[in-house]
Amino acid sequence: MNQNLTAIAGAVAMILTTAAMAGPREDLLAQYATSAKAAATGFSGFSAARGKAFHSQTFAGGKPNTPACTSCHGNDPRTPGRALTGKTIEPMAASVSASRYTDPAKVEKWFKRNCNEVLGRECTPQEKGDWLTYMSGQ
Repeated sequence: MNQNLTAIAGAVAMILTTAAMAGPREDLLAQYATSAKAAATGFSGFSAARGKAFHSQTFAGGKPNTPACTSCHGNDPRTPGRALTGKTIEPMAASVSASRYTDPAKVEKWFKRNCNEVLGRECTPQEKGDWLTYMSGQ
């Protein structure tokens, strides 16, 4: 009986520790997952592979001089990008820019602006989650 209580207490401590380690990126992904599930009953999670494909995909709906995320952010998210104005853009990879994706309002601001410029529409929660999953692993 005592071993069972010790095992249960250990499991509860591990769950609480894991929950405490969740940060702004994980919170954003959880919000996007909730929205994606509401939008599509077949939602089964985010994919870094889809996020990578989305990052490099060329779209026709946005501005002609920004047909893809890579137009400004480059092919390698671990290296700086360059805005059309010539301004350097910090690397998008979370491993290089530790403060990336830690301010939800800022993340949403840039998703709104960049998705409209590249896609000609707002990104879906699935697209945001896939892309953020990809960048979080870089």
